[in-house]
Amino acid sequence: MITIQNMGLQLSGKKLYEDVNLKFTPGNCYGVIGANGAGKSTFLKLLRGDLAPTTGEIHVDKNERISSLSQDHYGFEEQTVMQTVIQGYKHLADVMEEKDALYAKADFSDEDGIKAANLEAEFAEMDGWNAEADASQLLQSLEIPEELHQQLMSELTEGQKVKVLLARALFGEPDILLLDEPTNGLDVYSIEWLENFLADYPKITIIVSHDRHFLNQTCTMMCDVDFGEIRMYVGNYDFWLQSSQLAAKMRADSNAKKEDKIKELQAFVARFSANASKSKQATSRKKQLDKISLDDIKPSSRKYPFIKFEENRPLGNDLLRVDNLSKSIDGVKILDNVTFTLRPGDKTALVSRNDLATTTLMQILAGVLEPDSGEIKWGQTVEMSSLMKDFASEFNNNDLRIIDWLRQFAEKGSDDDAFLRGFLGRMLFSGDDVNKEVKVLSGGEKVRCVLSKMMLQKGNTLLLDDPTNHLDLESITALNEALVGFPGSIIFTSHDHEFIQTIANHIIEVSNNGIIDKADTTYDEFINHPDVQKKLSDMYD
Repeated sequence: MITIQNMGLQLSGKKLYEDVNLKFTPGNCYGVIGANGAGKSTFLKLLRGDLAPTTGEIHVDKNERISSLSQDHYGFEEQTVMQTVIQGYKHLADVMEEKDALYAKADFSDEDGIKAANLEAEFAEMDGWNAEADASQLLQSLEIPEELHQQLMSELTEGQKVKVLLARALFGEPDILLLDEPTNGLDVYSIEWLENFLADYPKITIIVSHDRHFLNQTCTMMCDVDFGEIRMYVGNYDFWLQSSQLAAKMRADSNAKKEDKIKELQAFVARFSANASKSKQATSRKKQLDKISLDDIKPSSRKYPFIKFEENRPLGNDLLRVDNLSKSIDGVKILDNVTFTLRPGDKTALVSRNDLATTTLMQILAGVLEPDSGEIKWGQTVEMSSLMKDFASEFNNNDLRIIDWLRQFAEKGSDDDAFLRGFLGRMLFSGDDVNKEVKVLSGGEKVRCVLSKMMLQKGNTLLLDDPTNHLDLESITALNEALVGFPGSIIFTSHDHEFIQTIANHIIEVSNNGIIDKADTTYDEFINHPDVQKKLSDMYD
C-alpha cells in the first residue's frame, strides 16, 4: 500500500501541487491524467523515491518492491536481454551475482559455505530457480524469441528494446508497478497482451498514458492532476471525462436548470455503474461506483484546441493506387511488392508490428522517400496535406516566431496578424505565446503548429503518421473528433485503439507476408477477426 499525507512539491520556485492526500491499494490500477506540464511523470518520480516532496510524506510499506518502466532505451547496451530483464528485480539479481561469485572462488571456505547457504535460502524464497524460465516466458509473450535472449541489447531494434524494458518492469510480480507511457512503441498485439496482463494483476499498478482505450481497459481509478492538486476518482477514463463534463455544464447553467443537471448526473453515474459489471475489473469498480456522491465529481480545468479540417474541393473518382511497391533500407527489405487501392472517402489506418514499415510507406506516399521499385498513382483531384512522424523538416527556419511560421501557409487576406492570432488562440497559443520562436517549442506544440498549417491548406486528403505521439489527451480528443468529421480521405498510422476505431473504415496491415487488406472494416472488427485472435492467443500461451 502507498499512503500520501499532506504532500506538496515545488520545483524551481514553482508550486506543482500541495496538500495531496491519497491511498493506493492492491488490486487496483490507477491512471494518472493531466495536461502536459501538470506533473504526471514527476508524480511517478516521487513515488519511486527519485524526488523528495517539499512538504508532507509518502509512505510505502518497507517490504514492498517498486518496479518502473525505464525510458532509457540505450541504458543497457552491454547487457544481454536476459540480464536486462532479471535485473529489473534488483535484489534477486544481486543475490544471484553474489552466490555465483562465492562458488567461483578458488579458496572456498566454511564461512563462504554458510554464507552461500543463506543466499540459497533467500534465492529460493524469491523463486530464483524459476527466474530465467519466467523471464523467458515474459519475453516470448511480447514476441522476443528465445534466440534473442542471450543477445546484447545493442543488437536489438528500437521496437524490441521497448518490449524488453517492459518485460524488465513486469518481471517478478512487483508489489507496486509504475508505468510511464507503456504503450509507446508497442504494436497492436503487444498492447492487447498488456491490457490483459494488467487486468488480472493483483498488486498496485499506476499508469501515465495518453491512450484512452488503454486507460479504459485497465484502470479502476483515475488520479487527476489539476488545479495544483491530485484528486482520485473511481472509474476509468471515460467515466471521469463524461462526469467532469456534466459537472462543468451543471456549474455553468442557471439555477433554474441545475436540478435537471443533477438528475442527469445521477442517471449517468447509475448507468455507468451498471455497465461496470461488464468490465474486466467488474466487482471492485461496481462497488466503488455505487458509493459515489455528486460531491465527489468535479469539473475539469482542461482546455481543448479547436481543430477542424475543411477541403478546398472534394475528391473526384480516384484516390490512390499502389502497385508492387518495394523498398529496402540499409540492405534490409522493409516493403516487398506492396499492392493496394484506396477509394475516395476511405479513411485508412495502416497497422503493422513493425513501425518502420508503416512509416516508410507513409514517407513514400508523401513523396519524402522514393521506392526502389513499383508505382504510386494519385488521383488527379488529390490535394494532399501531411504530418509525418519526423516533422523536424517543417521547422528548418528555427528562428521564426510561431505567428510568422504560420503566415507562410496562409492565403492573402488571411495572413494579417489579427486573423493569425485568433487562429493560433484557438489552437491554445494565446497572448504572447504566438511570439515564441519555433525552436523552443515542445513536441506537442510543434504538432499543434503543423495541424494549424494543415487546416489552412484545406487539402482533401490527409496523411498522418502517428499524429497523437506528442499530444496530450485533450488535443488527441480534439484531433480525433476533427478527423471523424472530415469529409475527405485520410491515410494514417496510430497505436491508439480508440483513435483508429472511431476514424478508420479501412484497415491495411503491413505484415511480413505482404499486405492484409480489410476494406469497409472497423478496427474492432479487424482485431476480432479469427486470424488476429489466433495471433493474440498464441502470445498469451
